[in-house]
Amino acid sequence: MRLNNQLKTILLLGGLSAFLVAIGWTIGPGATWLFLGLALAMNVGAYFFSDKLVLRMHGARELAVEDAPGLHGMVEELAQRAGIPKPRVFLIDDPSPNAFATGRNPEKGVVAVTQGILELLDRRELRGVIAHELAHIKNRDILVATIAAAIASAVTYVAQAVSFSALLGGASEDEEEGSAANGLLVALVAPIAATLIQLGISRSREYLADESGATISGDPEALARALEKLSRGAELVPSEAAQPATASLYIVNPLSGARVARLFSTHPPMEERIERLRALAQRRSSLAA
Repeated sequence: MRLNNQLKTILLLGGLSAFLVAIGWTIGPGATWLFLGLALAMNVGAYFFSDKLVLRMHGARELAVEDAPGLHGMVEELAQRAGIPKPRVFLIDDPSPNAFATGRNPEKGVVAVTQGILELLDRRELRGVIAHELAHIKNRDILVATIAAAIASAVTYVAQAVSFSALLGGASEDEEEGSAANGLLVALVAPIAATLIQLGISRSREYLADESGATISGDPEALARALEKLSRGAELVPSEAAQPATASLYIVNPLSGARVARLFSTHPPMEERIERLRALAQRRSSLAA
């Protein structure tokens, strides 16, 4: 299952790249690299500074070891099991139960938890959640998300360039009308298609973090139980800190009140995540018997 999720991510990134190249060629071979360079320049800044920005946006404060020795001990133990440096630990003063990880690489990793999740979950369930977040850091999901965002941004820029070149082209009147219509169609469809692929990558990485986290903790059932509680908790106690721009970071969608179509969701269906984890727990139990 882990290999399938990795392969799915590679295929989606490849499809997104091919989509960009195909659109770029409609206005000239050099255009693709020009807009990809522009998108990369914008997203490199986000890659290097997004952790600080996200933590500031959510009013997160770093927890000293003496303030939460049990939580720090849990993070350190699981980080050792994952083979990564111990991340910094932050607390968000939000009653809605949730957590996320950020940081551009394992050396810069951060795990942030809300006050709500500390109050809702027992130690075993919280351990499953922390392992999931460490899996995101270990799998370098911030890097993957940045690459996907850069290419998706470039697709949007190229699509806009196609529409402008079609509208301002120097063809005959009939050709201009057809070219303009095609350009507008590309400008409308291409960004939506790129966004759908980008969201597909996000969902694929979430499945992978579930599986990797269950492997790190050695306890898939703990994460399954935690997801059940968090799903209900996020609906009953709306988040005071989360924003649409950062919703994809969280282990469960903090904006769960906003029902969206599955294709436009940043997270996989909760029922499928729980079902996969329980199937993994059964396989581990069978092998241990």
